[in-house]
Amino acid sequence: MSLVQVLFYVMAFVTLGSALVVAASKNLVRSIFMFFVTLFGLAGLYVLAVADFVAVTQIVIYVGGILVLILFAFMLSGKESLAAVEQHQNRFISLNTLAAFVLAALFLVVMVNVVFKADIANLAWVKTAKDTGNIIPVNQSGINNIGINLMTRYLLPFEAISILLMIALVGSAHLSRKEGNP
Repeated sequence: MSLVQVLFYVMAFVTLGSALVVAASKNLVRSIFMFFVTLFGLAGLYVLAVADFVAVTQIVIYVGGILVLILFAFMLSGKESLAAVEQHQNRFISLNTLAAFVLAALFLVVMVNVVFKADIANLAWVKTAKDTGNIIPVNQSGINNIGINLMTRYLLPFEAISILLMIALVGSAHLSRKEGNP
């Protein structure tokens, strides 16, 4: 077993394990931080699949944007609503969650079927792409072009978005503080 395979299995275990903790945990803080680990584990899997741009996009958009949005929502929610969510007692499988479990089970059956029955090397569109030479080689020029364009041509929108996010962070911190404190 090569080092890449070992890294894949470790990253897959970390990603799946943290995703299960996110889904099963009743503590919202723990779920948010384990979601952070899940998103980074997914980015690591993208790196192992030689999809560097998708990994960087995963980190910038999901970890940097969506997770910060979730943290803002958590910070701005009141203690009463959080306590009500944590006190809510429900069984893992009940009549309310039966439809979700049936859909998840069907999705799992479809995915397992696809993984075991798909012959990726003999797909018609893959063979056509190989025969016509319509394959993009993996090299560093794509990532370099994105970085150069982001820091030259699109620097103003990039900085404007960063300032807007900083203003949102300061505003949420101001809104979440107690009224009695000056």
